[in-house]
Amino acid sequence: LGGAFTLVMALGLPLFKELGIDASRQQLYMTMIMSPWAMKPFIGVASDLFPIRGYNKRYFALYSILIGLIGCTFLLILYQPNTASNAIAAGPTAVQHLADLLVICFTCISYEGATLDILGEGKYSEYMRLRPDSGSGIISYKFGMSLAGSIITQMYVGPLSDMGYFHTLFWIASGLALAPFFPTLMGWIPEKKRSSQEPGMTKLCPGFLFDRGMFLRKRTPFIVITLSGLAGPLMAAVTTFADLEIGLIFSGLLLIVLAVITYFVFPKVVCCVILAMMLMNVSSPQLGSALGYFYTADEQCLADGPHFNYTYYITITGIVGSVVNFVSVILYQAFMSTWRFRPALIFTIVIGSLAPMVDLVIVMRWNEAIGISDEVFFLLGNAIFENLVVILLAIPMSAIYAKVSPPGMESAVFAYVVGIGNFTGMFSGLLGSAIIEWSKMKTVGEDCDFSELPTIIVLFKILLPMLVGIPATF
Repeated sequence: LGGAFTLVMALGLPLFKELGIDASRQQLYMTMIMSPWAMKPFIGVASDLFPIRGYNKRYFALYSILIGLIGCTFLLILYQPNTASNAIAAGPTAVQHLADLLVICFTCISYEGATLDILGEGKYSEYMRLRPDSGSGIISYKFGMSLAGSIITQMYVGPLSDMGYFHTLFWIASGLALAPFFPTLMGWIPEKKRSSQEPGMTKLCPGFLFDRGMFLRKRTPFIVITLSGLAGPLMAAVTTFADLEIGLIFSGLLLIVLAVITYFVFPKVVCCVILAMMLMNVSSPQLGSALGYFYTADEQCLADGPHFNYTYYITITGIVGSVVNFVSVILYQAFMSTWRFRPALIFTIVIGSLAPMVDLVIVMRWNEAIGISDEVFFLLGNAIFENLVVILLAIPMSAIYAKVSPPGMESAVFAYVVGIGNFTGMFSGLLGSAIIEWSKMKTVGEDCDFSELPTIIVLFKILLPMLVGIPATF
């Protein structure tokens, strides 16, 4: 799972740059590709309510693997070694159509990863409820294996991307997508077979059951979770395949609707925490595509640029970032676990707002003036702080969710928080895409123009997160 997810996310930059897709459009595409992860709460609810052939998880997992394999198959058919050059020669419309099809294929692979992830989380959560003294060992094992898969994948994605071996990477993606099929088919996910004779269970049609009793007991949380789970993919599809401005307006309205639902459905303390999380996420628009295009621009695009190759930008910095993830957990436990939540969050927001100073220094070329190379400055700055901030924010927020969840609503609140978190994360990605587009930066071709990038970094990555995020903690 970690390998497949890393492969899909890492390929976005080199593959779409190969097609001449600009940074704003590439970020839209990556948001669409990530949209199945916002569906995780919906997938979890569906698997709980609709057993297939008596099993809650097995066939949902198998169907997701099938969808992932369909995506990989079409990737192998669509993208041959000369496909990109032929599409570019045919003109912008051909490039757009090819890119749209590639996005759909990647989204299918992402759907498999998201489904297997939420079904696995449901299973180990069940075990932890049955064995309260079990500790968090199974979660640590899961994250450790996922991180190991991520590191292994990063080791080859960068070099193969530099050589243009995308077709080879698609074959590897096919193998990763197929890997869970046999264990899932053989029932390695342990679960009790359900029957239509159970109280509250209704038979919809041959092979399909509906747990009507569970639905009636938890109707409101299920409906809210379903809405939050479907909002993200719907938002991403409208924005990516229709119009960016329309998508942003639609997304803003959805965000307001979800905030109102949160206010009326959940207790006040839960509502305050979730609204704070929404504000912190939305106040930090994602600008990763613009920065990625700047760092990997060639000499024809940007004469005085870092000119990182993909082996460095994806492989080396990715591995360093993964190691930092491990270290961050240790640092939090050693130095911040006894802090109150608000100071911990404020400290993390400040560090997260100062971390983009590394990008600003490199974009302005100040590091060269003091004799530090781009590779060293980036590796010792951005690659470390970006991953450090993610962990330092995730740990206290997870603890807060656990503490404020009302008795009997722990699973519902957690699922809803996951959905809202993914939705607001996607919204910040769309907002970042709009900012890149409105800035009129030229990120592909010859004589690129990144002159607005420093201003964007200062306004939206340094000032805005602190001006909105810190008050949100109160």
